[in-house]
Amino acid sequence: MNTLIVTQAMKEEKIKFGVVGLGHIGLRHAGCILDHPHAVLSCVSDIVEKKKWKNNNKDVKYFSSFNDLLLHDLDIVNICTPNYLHAQMAIDVLQSGMHVVVEKPIALSTEDAQKIIKTSEKTGKILFGVMQNRFSPIIIWLKNIIDQALLGDINLISVNCFWNRNKNYYLNSDWHGSKLKDGGPLFTQFSHFIDIINWIFGDFSNIAAEFKSFNKHDYIEFEDSGIIRFNLKNSKPLASDIDALLTYSTAVWDKNFESSITIIGELGTIKIGGQYMDKIIYCNIKNYTLPNITESVRCNDYGDYKGSASNHDKMIDHVVKTLLGDHKNQQEWTFSDGIGVVNIIERIYSLRN
Repeated sequence: MNTLIVTQAMKEEKIKFGVVGLGHIGLRHAGCILDHPHAVLSCVSDIVEKKKWKNNNKDVKYFSSFNDLLLHDLDIVNICTPNYLHAQMAIDVLQSGMHVVVEKPIALSTEDAQKIIKTSEKTGKILFGVMQNRFSPIIIWLKNIIDQALLGDINLISVNCFWNRNKNYYLNSDWHGSKLKDGGPLFTQFSHFIDIINWIFGDFSNIAAEFKSFNKHDYIEFEDSGIIRFNLKNSKPLASDIDALLTYSTAVWDKNFESSITIIGELGTIKIGGQYMDKIIYCNIKNYTLPNITESVRCNDYGDYKGSASNHDKMIDHVVKTLLGDHKNQQEWTFSDGIGVVNIIERIYSLRN
């Protein structure tokens, strides 16, 4: 992985953060900011008072109003609220003269995502979409394999995302399971993996989809499973488009099972697996020796269920170093392209009844 370097001039500076929403993922953001030597968590906001958190973090200002937080002296605000609130809150932050970090998805429609991008461009403030799986050593390794065309023409790609989301996950929330507020599992659970496919291979085309509801409950307004067929462009010029398949489910019994991607090419085959595409299961490439990748990926463990890969510390580090003026590799680590993921999911979901 290319590492951003903090220069001597940057060492005394600290970036002032605010976090909106102290649910599971907001607490993860807050913890990463508190742990970073060049960041300060100046304030947080949540409409539900988190007394235990307040008592343990008395130096951090606590607002019950998002608008009050926007009046505070900050460099950047992290939006960790329910999906349907992301777009307008991000726009409000940018218009208030601050940079913004937006948890996935950055919006629930391409139109709203475009509004955020335009506001970012107009205000000159940076939008950071949270795409922390890009920091995984295994994913970086895979991208390098594809960029170098070591597999030759790619014939087939199969992606499996099989997770568990139990009854408590939906009933302990006033927005999970709502089509309007949540959007569906491709937005809430699996957008990170669609981002990885999009980042490495580019846009989806010729999309066909089937949606299933194996666990039928009145508190879930959308599918829990689906099979998506689509095409991707080969990295080699003049090669045929790649046939690809994404199969996903949140109806797996008891706990998350896997998130995997299998790539079958002219000169080799790769399978990455584990719960978060964090393990090389199989690698057989012509004239290639597999490097020793030892860094592991932890998950965000929320007790009742396990969430996404826990690379948020690397994401926060990227944000801090970017705002402190280290522009090395910024073209590679561009996080404002969350609009591509939103657009792909929107096109898939346009096929729902």
